[in-house]
Amino acid sequence: MRRLMILTIGAVLILGMCAFAAEYTMTIGHEQPETHPRHLALLFFEQIVEQASDGQIDVEVFPAGQLGTEAELMESVQLGVIQATEGGKFEVATATYLLYTLPFLFDSPEQALEVMRSEVGDQINAEAEANGYYVPACGIAGGFRQWTNNVRPIETPEDMVGLKMRTPGIDSIMRTFDALEASRQSIPYSEVYLALSQGVADGQENPYSNIAAMKFYEVQTYLTISNYQVHPNPFFINLAWYQALPDELQKIVTYAAKLAMIYNDTIWLADEMVAYQTIVDAGLEINELTDAARAAFIAKVQPVWADYVSEGTFSQELLDAVLAYIGG
Repeated sequence: MRRLMILTIGAVLILGMCAFAAEYTMTIGHEQPETHPRHLALLFFEQIVEQASDGQIDVEVFPAGQLGTEAELMESVQLGVIQATEGGKFEVATATYLLYTLPFLFDSPEQALEVMRSEVGDQINAEAEANGYYVPACGIAGGFRQWTNNVRPIETPEDMVGLKMRTPGIDSIMRTFDALEASRQSIPYSEVYLALSQGVADGQENPYSNIAAMKFYEVQTYLTISNYQVHPNPFFINLAWYQALPDELQKIVTYAAKLAMIYNDTIWLADEMVAYQTIVDAGLEINELTDAARAAFIAKVQPVWADYVSEGTFSQELLDAVLAYIGG
């Protein structure tokens, strides 16, 4: 008993020393559930940073919207209320991230990753500093985004007309569904399941992993494999907080973010097929766009591409640089 008490007291003292040694707190919030690849990758980041910094940085990860919606989290990071986030409101940091989301731009998620990890990707990440964000790494938010709904299979552009489709507040998605003549429904991510079950929205768009994680398949009838879009997954850190770190700790945070993003991409893309099987097992009616149908959809959304360039959201030169990486 005496030995156990000594060991217990020793453990408490060690934990107390570690807590005392933490000079910086890094609070990270996101909106995905604890089982989601994003959360698992952020826990991996936490482990690397705390160990490599010898406890000088205490990382705290809050999932499932505990600290707010994605829009609120982006604002909290910008204001320095929390130190970091990952999520879908990436265009707040720089509208150039919308380039990655052009409908039918990429032939595979791997193509998108090639660009995101390139010098072109670094250039886009650096633009976020003008709005108070440091982005040490950017990956992919799951695989291709797909469409589900409760009304009919989506096989041609005409099938999208009038469908009440939930869309997140991402400009390229809103423009895409406007081009397809769907009826956009703006609904927070955490409320989509209820909206679908009550008919407030007919359908939604997300990668398989999100559809499975949020159990949208329980309240949907049709899945269309459209492969129409991918989303970036930048790691947003408050720039002022990062710059206030000693050089050595800055290097640790950056290195850990890059490693964690590779881990994020690996497990998230691997999870896509597991999630797809979950959707299949749920009994949804599944159809995949034919080559002819895909060509028809591409033709109908071309104004989205042209408008971004003409409005100056990003240049034709930058778009051409991306196309050069993927052989487009």
